[in-house]
Amino acid sequence: MPYHIRDAVPADLPAICDIYNDAVLNTTAIWNEQAVDLANRQAWFSARHAQGYPVLVMAAADEQVLGYASFGDWRPFDGFRHTVEHSVYVRNDQRGNGLGPRLMEALVVRAREAGKHVMVAAIESGNAASIRLHERAGFITTGQMPQVGTKFGRWLDLTFMQLTLNPGSEPPLANKE
Repeated sequence: MPYHIRDAVPADLPAICDIYNDAVLNTTAIWNEQAVDLANRQAWFSARHAQGYPVLVMAAADEQVLGYASFGDWRPFDGFRHTVEHSVYVRNDQRGNGLGPRLMEALVVRAREAGKHVMVAAIESGNAASIRLHERAGFITTGQMPQVGTKFGRWLDLTFMQLTLNPGSEPPLANKE
């Protein structure tokens, strides 16, 4: 099936909402327990754009959304402004078709273009497929946090992974404006 990656548009939000809600209701990839409505995804989309952050979709030839990816601030403090946390989600009937790695690659390119230095992943430790995806993309495990979350009546462990986007670069001087 031919597909391409492009910037998301508002018309993609119902499909993005469906993919998100499937992950909420059926996986431990998202640690929320309640599905969201379209207004929630619209607010999220608007916030990403207001911050200058991308929302990418993997679209089929007929423009049907098969997956999406984005990144945002990792922590809301000035010292972390060069670090982002990302998300990559693929529609449940499209998993295992190589879409996740392609979305990840496009997202890393966008983060480098935005001048970001580190991309962080927070992954439920039992999600072996996501951990392998990140390892293949060059991410390294930097931390393990046991039992910091809960879902489906069990404790969840968190694995932190990161990719240094521009190794060897010097940190910028503080903004003196």
